Formats: sequence, structure tokens, C-alpha cells
Amino acid sequence: MEFENLLKLISAVSDSKLTGLKYEENGVKISMSKNGGKVQTVVLDQEETEHVLETTVQAPSAEKPMQGMIVKAPLVGVFYSAPAEGAAPFVAVGDRVSKGQTLAIIEAMKLMNEIESDYDGTIAEIFVKNEQVVEYGQPLFRIEA
Repeated sequence: MEFENLLKLISAVSDSKLTGLKYEENGVKISMSKNGGKVQTVVLDQEETEHVLETTVQAPSAEKPMQGMIVKAPLVGVFYSAPAEGAAPFVAVGDRVSKGQTLAIIEAMKLMNEIESDYDGTIAEIFVKNEQVVEYGQPLFRIEA
């Protein structure tokens, strides 16, 4: 299954009232289940290697309206705030960023995907922690002009 199609499938299940889905194609088995605010995705590849993603979906506080520009996760995976273990994070709250600057990495199916800023501004909030599993469309950063 192509990666874009996998993302569409995860998004469709997340947005629906389904509580689970199992799918198999070309030796790859995908099992997704939802329970309250937790989503678990299990991918079993052709080498019988199991990849488990478990996410607790936490939306930013709805008490106050969000100001600034929000950088959202373009895919499901593991969020890394630094380029390597023990290295300094790409950005911290208060840092000035430019459009195209790398903010973080999301690992998905053993591929490292750099998350770049779409905006110029200052990092006002970071919504996720290092090595946290993130869901497609989940807010990662708030940037103020």
C-alpha cells in the first residue's frame, strides 16, 4: 500500500465512528482500533516485523482561541525534536524561525521526514514531547509573527 493511501485510510478511520479496521494487501497487514482518546495502529510487513503506533490524541486547550500560525503533523509517526539522541533540539520556545527551517523530524515506517516551518516568526508553543507518537493533522507548534 502506498504511504499516501495509508495516511488517507488512517484519517478516514480516525474521523469515522468505526472502532476498528483490519486490512491486508500484498503481504502487508494493517490493524487499527480506537478506544476513547487512544488510537492504535499495527502494521505487519512482509518480513513479519510488527510496527505498533499508539497515540493519545490531545488537542490544544480550547479554553482560549489559538493565535498565531499552527504547524500540524503531515503524517502519523514518532516525533523527534532533535536530529539525534543527545543532540540539542531543532527549536525551543522563544526561538526565531524562518520559512523552510527544520523544526523537527517525524519517523514513519523507518523513514525520517523533516518537518519544516511554513512561516517566519517565533516559536510560541510546542504541543508535543520528544518521542511522542503523533497523528495526522495534530498540532505540533504555534508560531507567532
